[in-house]
Amino acid sequence: MPVDDVEQARINDRWKDSEIKMGKYKAVILDWAGTTVDYGCFAPVQAFVEVFKHFGIAPTMDEVREPMGMLKKDHIRTMLKMDRISGLWRDKYGRYWTEDDVEALYAQFEGKLLAILDGYTQVKPYVLETVDTLRKNGIQIGSTTGYTDKMMDIVVPKAKENGYAPDFWFSPDSVEGMGRPYPYMIFKNMAAMKIQSVDQVVKVGDTVSDIKEGKNAGVLSVGVIEGSSELGLTQAEYEALSDVERDIRAHHVKERFLAAGADKVIMNLSELPALVLD
Repeated sequence: MPVDDVEQARINDRWKDSEIKMGKYKAVILDWAGTTVDYGCFAPVQAFVEVFKHFGIAPTMDEVREPMGMLKKDHIRTMLKMDRISGLWRDKYGRYWTEDDVEALYAQFEGKLLAILDGYTQVKPYVLETVDTLRKNGIQIGSTTGYTDKMMDIVVPKAKENGYAPDFWFSPDSVEGMGRPYPYMIFKNMAAMKIQSVDQVVKVGDTVSDIKEGKNAGVLSVGVIEGSSELGLTQAEYEALSDVERDIRAHHVKERFLAAGADKVIMNLSELPALVLD
């Protein structure tokens, strides 16, 4: 029997009410180091510094952290393209760097990082409570990372021992090496979670690369400040700052996230449920 216009309107209203009660967002996709584990994202920083020093180049913290969140080979390439580092490389080796140099640096990097990763899997503040709240409200938890599968084989079980285990995780290895800022790891999460629309997904991360990944995927892209690679402080260093110093540093990080296209910026993950469930 055909449905008349009045009855169709009632059906539409009921459907809209149902959608509102269910909530707009169905999934949150979290980064790992600097977002959910490894406060300050120090494991890769330490490895990058040691590797470049091994090749006779002493990078600054800003140079190391600027590409953070990328696939690690892309991170190395980005550092080598920096004017100062590129110049130092030419001065030392009498030539421009090549892809063979990238491979040599990466081979050193991977070994150094794998050797220390299990010591950098402590879960950041508010992560466990936030994930629990989101799950109780029907939100699935996905994740993306700049680490490879081999690295994640260390990080994932150790993080689980510490209480954190997302429903899904994907590394650049799962998308033919096209990690951030490409959006494909996000799409892999969406397929695994059977999420139909990018409008139902929130991506949260602590680097500019995370923000760009989210924006390229078309999802709500959120930057987190405390414990981030962008802030670059240990928890003790951050807590030792005066309120004024914290505000100044947080403001600078927020501005970098917004300049990269972030839709929202939060201080820490305790603010995420209000954003997602509102």
